Amino acid sequence: MAFTVLSASLSAQPQTKPVIPEQTPQASAGNPAPAATVVPPGYVIGADDLLSIRFWSDTQLSADVVVRPDGKISIPLLNDVQAAGLTPEQLNAALEKAASKYIAEPDATVIVREVRSRKVYVLGQVARPNTVTLNADMNVLQVLTAVGGLLEYADKGNIIIVRAENGRERRFKFNYNDVVKGKNVQQNILLQPGDTVIVN
Repeated sequence: MAFTVLSASLSAQPQTKPVIPEQTPQASAGNPAPAATVVPPGYVIGADDLLSIRFWSDTQLSADVVVRPDGKISIPLLNDVQAAGLTPEQLNAALEKAASKYIAEPDATVIVREVRSRKVYVLGQVARPNTVTLNADMNVLQVLTAVGGLLEYADKGNIIIVRAENGRERRFKFNYNDVVKGKNVQQNILLQPGDTVIVN
């Protein structure tokens, strides 16, 4: 019913830019709305992220896309468009600029459905060595909890976080015993995409 009212309003005022609900653009019985995810502060699009691209003026350009390893997405008619390294707002503007060559007054919406690019890697003496997706800010203790915690024989006082900064490797030490006791809590740093946590 809400969509019918919106459609009628658009017909009456064709030059008015529609107000797009954040998670329900082009929702209808035959075209269910893509589910959006809450992106972390400072989020930029990266490889493997799942995006929904919606054009109000030409639905043939709309598509659900995964960002390729080269950082680009493929959109009908527009072909390859650079996405990685851009915010959703910046990609939105780039898509509208590219589409303006083919359609008048293109109106695009970029919806982030899944953040898959913001990963940290946890290795060694943990219950489930794996990657953890940073859908929000997470510190070392939270990431260790996400992989099931430490194994019995883990060296809890000598956990290492490896980070690449400006082409160089930087290492941080994390003492699990101290942090859980409330000591030296400053070592419980927020992790960044690409960090590797090594539990010996």
